[in-house]
Amino acid sequence: MKACPEQSRSDCRKILVSGIAELNLNVTDHQVDQLLDFIKLIEKWNKAYNLTAIRDREEMARLHILDSLAIVPHVEGKRIIDIGTGAGLPGIPLAICLPETSFTLLDSNAKKTRFVQQVVLELKLKNVAVVHSRVENYHPEPAYDAVLTRAFASLPDIVKLTAHLLVKDGVLLAMKGQSLDAELAEITAKKSVISVSVPGADVERCLVRIQSPEQVEVS
Repeated sequence: MKACPEQSRSDCRKILVSGIAELNLNVTDHQVDQLLDFIKLIEKWNKAYNLTAIRDREEMARLHILDSLAIVPHVEGKRIIDIGTGAGLPGIPLAICLPETSFTLLDSNAKKTRFVQQVVLELKLKNVAVVHSRVENYHPEPAYDAVLTRAFASLPDIVKLTAHLLVKDGVLLAMKGQSLDAELAEITAKKSVISVSVPGADVERCLVRIQSPEQVEVS
């Protein structure tokens, strides 16, 4: 039997609160409510906009929200752009939990940016801007402290496409799976790979950090 919306929200809240505690993050009750409202909006719009293949709310809580929040300790900079944000991931969960950081969420899919703009309006997120553009056509002024990507492209392609978005000492933060040897071998610059654990999810994740990618040579 399908759970009623109230029960489903309660179960999702438990998953989020437990996961946030495991990640040792400082998140308020209001922010948890915003995260739950975000899940509800994804579910509502998903039928028409095909935002995600994940349909179950509890799986969204784990594989979208907690997956995004797992990188909070490694997020750096005051101005961050999330490239290929899709349904607003990881940008929306990060913006909710890091209200002092300014986020730009960019995607080339107009339906998805319309959805993300609606999320920003309904959740009253003052620290989020939404941009509908291809990354290579977007030339912001000023540039960003960090570029963030999740399931966007291969590392060499990400470097080539996003270097122009960053300040001189900016960083690229790419959320990836664990099979990265071939991609990493093509990047001849200072980089680090940080293992990331997602509470309640049997998935392998890592965060690749590349310093000053405008100076990176891709072999």
